[in-house]
Amino acid sequence: MGAPGAAAPLVLGAGGLLGATLARELVNAFPATIAATRAEIDIEDRFRMEAEIERLRPDVIINCAAFTDVDGCETDPGRAQAVNAEGAENVARAASAAGCRLIHVSTDFVFDGRSQRPYREEDPTGPLSIYGRTKLEGERRVAAAGGEHVILRASWLYGAGRRNFVDAIRERSRAGGILGVVADQKGTPTWVADLAAAIRRIIGVEHRGVLHFANAGLCSRYELAREIVEAVGAAGIRIRPIRTDETGRAAPRPAMSALDTSLYRSLTADSPRHWKDALLDYLGRGGAGAGNA
Repeated sequence: MGAPGAAAPLVLGAGGLLGATLARELVNAFPATIAATRAEIDIEDRFRMEAEIERLRPDVIINCAAFTDVDGCETDPGRAQAVNAEGAENVARAASAAGCRLIHVSTDFVFDGRSQRPYREEDPTGPLSIYGRTKLEGERRVAAAGGEHVILRASWLYGAGRRNFVDAIRERSRAGGILGVVADQKGTPTWVADLAAAIRRIIGVEHRGVLHFANAGLCSRYELAREIVEAVGAAGIRIRPIRTDETGRAAPRPAMSALDTSLYRSLTADSPRHWKDALLDYLGRGGAGAGNA
């Protein structure tokens, strides 16, 4: 069984938004870190993945691989199930067979959004979308595989290298005019660099089961967009609040999906910084760079 402080992590999904940042974060602390893109280890290819894990012999696997296109999951539910549920199970069973720990990255979209406070790990789930349902199914399969595992839920991720809400608003603000942004979805924007640093810390602590991480604070998408526009000094654009049902998006979103990080703080003695501080850091670096040490 992999122990905290493991020296040979394996990052799956290293070509994605979180995976690429995480690989850079971990290699500084663990020089033996192995980063695998989908082309190198495909979590849908169970037998090849098992052979690669047996060959590489990692101490801990961090599964960042997922089909994260929320609307795309609605139009391609088969792929969502194959990656987010069956793929997660493949990784969990391979990790259990190899005797190594698994950190499986999940999402705030497993909740229904009716809570009046940030969600705790033990709160009832109730996903609204195919993305949320397949990610929750993946969580259940990871837990059922029986190995040492952490199911790490995160929220509203943004960062360099892949299209995301923060970069989309920044790019749109350069064009000027009026931009409608939903004001009835609340959560916590989380910079992937801060999440990557949190995962590095989690590797070094004893915990089994679900764990939440997000930057601190709470805002609506509309409030986040206004903060981005102000930070980049885009005077020629006006942000207009709209309702979710005005967007025409395929997948329903939870109205409230902020995560309570009390357990993370207790386990790691680390307090996530406020989302505004992380956002300004990200934008100040031109959308690149690493998170807190």
